[in-house]
Amino acid sequence: MKIQKPTAETRPKVYALLRSAFPGSGYEAALVQKLHENGRAVHEWVCIHTGKVIAYIAFSNAYHGKEICGLHLAPMAVAPDFQKRGVGAELLRFALRQEAVSSQPLFVLGEPAYYGRFGFEPCSMPICPFDKNNAHFLSMRNTASGSFVVGYEPEFTTAAAPAGSSKSRKRGRR
Repeated sequence: MKIQKPTAETRPKVYALLRSAFPGSGYEAALVQKLHENGRAVHEWVCIHTGKVIAYIAFSNAYHGKEICGLHLAPMAVAPDFQKRGVGAELLRFALRQEAVSSQPLFVLGEPAYYGRFGFEPCSMPICPFDKNNAHFLSMRNTASGSFVVGYEPEFTTAAAPAGSSKSRKRGRR
């Protein structure tokens, strides 16, 4: 198993992985593809096993108004046939040690029990626009004290979502 930055060759494999890891949803694949197409700053890694992309993780900018205030972890995905084997945990631990991520405030909209194992804690500030009452919004190294709604890259709200789906879906679920 090898962890590396995605390449032009692996990007289509990343989109396919996202479609298989989130069955019935094209949102995650469309989101990442739009982030790439629009040249957004994304810190991302893939896990490759026998030439196949089996896991993916991305971090994009988080905003307080127009100022960057940290990074959002989203999406993170593991191929269905490799889930529950520690691949996602290994990829997340790797990403958290990388220079681009290791000193930044981090935010994730996901399962508290899972992300809590890596140091993420419940977050009351800032407010997540996709999670009523911040019930699944977690942070790490967060020093925000004033009330504000954290911003996401515009692709989070403009990525093609399946008809009838809600924009309030969990972005960082695994």
